[in-house]
Amino acid sequence: MQRRKFLRKVGATAATGVAAVGALSTPSIAQGLQKMVVVSTWPRDFPGLGTGAQRVAKRINDMTNGRISVEYFAAKERVGAFDAFDEVASGKSQAYHAADYYWKGKHLGWAYFTAVPFGLSYTEINAWIRYGGGQQLWDELAADFGLKCVMAGNTGCQMGGWFNKEINSAEDLKGLKMRIPGLGGDVMAKLGASPVSLPGGQIYENLVSGAIDATEWVGPWNDSFMKFYEAAKYYYYPGMHEPGSMLALGMNKKWWDSLSKSDQLIIEGCAAWENDEMMAEYNMKSGSALTKLITEQGVKLRQFNDDVYDSFAEAAEEVFAGVRAHSALARKIDASFMAARKDLGGWSKISDQAFLAQRNRALDL
Repeated sequence: MQRRKFLRKVGATAATGVAAVGALSTPSIAQGLQKMVVVSTWPRDFPGLGTGAQRVAKRINDMTNGRISVEYFAAKERVGAFDAFDEVASGKSQAYHAADYYWKGKHLGWAYFTAVPFGLSYTEINAWIRYGGGQQLWDELAADFGLKCVMAGNTGCQMGGWFNKEINSAEDLKGLKMRIPGLGGDVMAKLGASPVSLPGGQIYENLVSGAIDATEWVGPWNDSFMKFYEAAKYYYYPGMHEPGSMLALGMNKKWWDSLSKSDQLIIEGCAAWENDEMMAEYNMKSGSALTKLITEQGVKLRQFNDDVYDSFAEAAEEVFAGVRAHSALARKIDASFMAARKDLGGWSKISDQAFLAQRNRALDL
């Protein structure tokens, strides 16, 4: 009899304990779940840019086994391409994937965290961000808008663009309506062109209709996909405006700060992974795409001559002077960036550049 009373008491106590554990563990598990809505400036499944953004979102979800539940929206699926910034800064969504120079209208400093004329190559901008103080300046700028940004892709040195006529001098740029964002657009404006800002999904129709006379986009792989060759046959290189276009995963700072350190590291790791993978993909696919553009689509490849490039450089210096006059933070970003360009450029001149020039000469590449 005493034994039965004892067992009933133990059973009741155990049941109470299980209930208590259940009551504690359910909220604990729930607190570990995170919803992450990612919006982007790219069309869904667009090669490189769109698929890269989608890869980042999927990796974060997969690396956490869905504990960070990621829902991805391409441009126009939740908000318009250029509305992504406000969507995330306001906290309506948790993150965007974009080129941060789209936001230069909010502060000119944003341009440096994608690409600026005569700026940094892919390897150089990685060095500046990681070891030259770039990330700290990016954090300072982004925090003013309630954001936290990390590197999440790069398209490398871009082409100069598609033109409906040959460009033999700076005079040929005057009056030209060209889709070109960022400070590169400001350079073109200094030379008498009319820069137009358009999301990727609207470029082709404007080029075909004649609403614009020229456009830059990325490079042979993406440009052939967009069929720009149907409206313009002159394809110029190299692009002075985007020598290494870095893309960003921008997150709402309050949301970011609420994450555990381990979750922050997972997100940073997934973004860094894409930063490497996207560049590798662009490099591998651009050469064959360029060959097809020339041999199958009748594209006329042209190189900007030295006089045109010197005009770009002079106009760029005027643009940078305007940036430095904008604000103390803009001056600080510019000073850091330009110091890195000098150091990195001096080293690459006798390392990568010297080797590639000799390799290509010796092997006739």
